[in-house]
Formats: sequence, structure tokens, C-alpha cells
Amino acid sequence: MFKKLRNRFLILNLVIISIMMILSFTSIYLITYKNVRNDINMELNRLSDFNRKPKNHPIEPDLYNNNEKPPVERSISFIVTIDNNKNLTNYFSIFDMDENFYKTVKDTALSKGSNNGRFKLEDTYWEFILQKLPDNSGYRIVFLDVTSRYAYLTNLIYTFSTVALVMLVAIFFISRFFANKSIKPIKETFDRQKQFIADASHELKTPLTVINTNAEVLLSNDEDTIKNQSKWIYLIKSEVERMTKLTNDLLYLAQVDHSDIKLIFTNFDLSEAIENIVLTMEASIFENNILLDYDIEPDIIAYGNSEQIKQVVMILLDNALKYTNPQGKISLSFKKCNTKAVLTVCNTGKGISKDHLDKIFDRFYRVDKSRSKSSGGYGLGLSIARAIVEQHKGKISVKSNINEDTIFTVELPPVENTLLK
Repeated sequence: MFKKLRNRFLILNLVIISIMMILSFTSIYLITYKNVRNDINMELNRLSDFNRKPKNHPIEPDLYNNNEKPPVERSISFIVTIDNNKNLTNYFSIFDMDENFYKTVKDTALSKGSNNGRFKLEDTYWEFILQKLPDNSGYRIVFLDVTSRYAYLTNLIYTFSTVALVMLVAIFFISRFFANKSIKPIKETFDRQKQFIADASHELKTPLTVINTNAEVLLSNDEDTIKNQSKWIYLIKSEVERMTKLTNDLLYLAQVDHSDIKLIFTNFDLSEAIENIVLTMEASIFENNILLDYDIEPDIIAYGNSEQIKQVVMILLDNALKYTNPQGKISLSFKKCNTKAVLTVCNTGKGISKDHLDKIFDRFYRVDKSRSKSSGGYGLGLSIARAIVEQHKGKISVKSNINEDTIFTVELPPVENTLLK
């Protein structure tokens, strides 16, 4: 699908560029052609404007006025005169040519039936202009060799064609490179979306299966009392609660993706908010024989949504509790570093390998998939934490030392400016 999309993009891009190149080159060619035509007409008129008497020898100086000079010859030119019966009467050229040549070009020009035109004779292009003699005794025909000028126009076409071909080839490879770069994030998003749907379906399938099984057990004992069958009812209720949490998390992530969540941001005491969450989690941590050590710098004010930030702290502490080794330790630190508020949550344990670190914030991703059911998690917590931190223009990261510890770090925006908002 994405290959077809890329190819369509390339074809569309090449078509648009080709059209633009054709229009540009055509405009340049037409302007150049017009200039060449004007140059030819100007030279023909300049040649015909000289009041000279055709002879069989070069022009004599006394045929011009004192201030008049012959035109600068940029190409071969000559003049022939004919009578009213169109018979050759005389010719003039600074070059020595055979009389039959003059008759041939005269006949060819007259055959055009026009006062001006162009024809080809022995690989040479000639332009001519036919004018009535002042004494009405005949006509004067001025000929000009324009082979070089039209060769220039032909070379211009070849040059444009070559340049266009080279440019299209270059543009094709450049466009393909940028098309691949542009489509890559779209493809990654699409793949993540597919994986997201597949994982969500898988996670929903398990509790639905449990609910269905327990419901069948209840139906098979329809004559028994509710009290005797309460075990199955509680199992159904537990799975419904798990599904409710999962759907709420999925809904939240979907809203984040589409920027549908409009949070109310205010200035609040972030130090106090974090301390409240730590006190809430303290009992659960001690029940698991895990040591909790925390250092919270007081009176750090932040700008944001206090409930969302509390959820981030809760997720990080809950994650640390799940993966801390027995008799291990959880350390929490919250301090003001330069202009940022920095929260770190560290837990001892087997750590996370480098292969998993880049994916730890992906949805439904779990390092130890075998623990997902017992721990009650779906692998959405860290994804939600990252979404909340990014909504607050902050940054969340993780680093880990194998068989030692794992450290999550949250950096929130400059603290000094929060009171000004």
C-alpha cells in the first residue's frame, strides 16, 4: 500500500515538474525564437534600405552618402533585381557566385508567392524579402543566409531536451528519497496503529473469555443460590473492572492522539502533590518488603494539571513496585535543576536491556509478558505517563543497568516562568 502511495507521489511530482519544465522551456524558446526572427527581419530591412545599384562587382564607395556605411555582415547576403516579368536583370554580392545560383534562388523565392519567406537550398537556409523598385521597373529581392541562426534554435531544443532528461532523472531519485523519508513516519504510525488494534483485541479477548466461562458456570448451576455461586460473580466483576480500566486507558490515549483532551492548567505546588502520592503508595511498598527512600525539595511551583502529574508519579511508583527485586529499594527524588523541575524514580532489580529501552513507552509493550496477568497491567501505564508529560511540554526518559537498577527521569518546563502564566 505504501509502495503504491510512494509511486503515486513520484508520478504526480514528476508530472507537475515536467509540465513546469515544458512551460518554462517553451517560454524561453519562444522568446529566443522571437528575438532571432526580429534580428533576421531587422538585418533584411537594413540591407534593403541601402540605396545601392546592383552590379556584377563589389559595391563602390561613391554609391553611398558621405555619412552612410554598408551594414556589418553577420552572414552571407546578396541582392538580385528582376523586371516586371520576373526575369533576372542584375545581382549584387560581395562573394563571387555562379549566375545560375542567382536564378535558382530567385525562382525559389518567387515560388513562395509571398513578399518574404524562408527556404532551404543545398543544406543552407535563406530568408528573403521582396520589394518594389522606386522607378517601378521591377523588384529587388534581398537574401540572407540564416542557417546559423536556425542551427542555434535547433541546438537550443536539443539542449533543453538533454537538460530536461537529466533533471527528471535527478529529480526522480531526489523525490524518491524524500518520498521514502516522508512516508516512513506515516508507515510507522500505521504499523503502530495496526499493532495497537491487535494488542487491544488480544487484551480484551482474555477477560471476555473469563467472563463468558464464568457465566456458563453460573448458567449450569441455575438452581443454586447466588451466595453459593458468588465466587464466579466476583470473578466476573473483577474482569469487568479490568476491562473498564483498559477501555478508559485506551480512550484516553485515543483522545491524546487526536488532541481532544482540554486540560485546565493552573499554578500548583508540585512538591506537595508528589509527596501526597508517595504517602499514598508508601504502605503498599512496605507491605512488599521494599525499602522506600524519597527526597522532595519543598515549595516547587509548576504550571499544569495537578491530577495528571499525580497520575504520572503514581504510574512510575507502581511500575517500580512491580519490578523491584525482593528486599529491594525504591528511591524518589524531586528537585529544581537550573530552571527545570526534575523527578527521578529509581528501583533496584534485574533492569531493562538496551533492546527493550527504546520500546518501553510503546503501548501494550511489556518487558516481561508473563507478569502481565498477575500484576494486572496491560502495558499502557508508561504510554499514558509519556502522553501526560508531553502535554505539559516536558520530557520523560529511562536508563537502566542490568541486574542493578532502572531510573525514570521526568523533566518539566522552566519553573521560574510558571507564576507568570
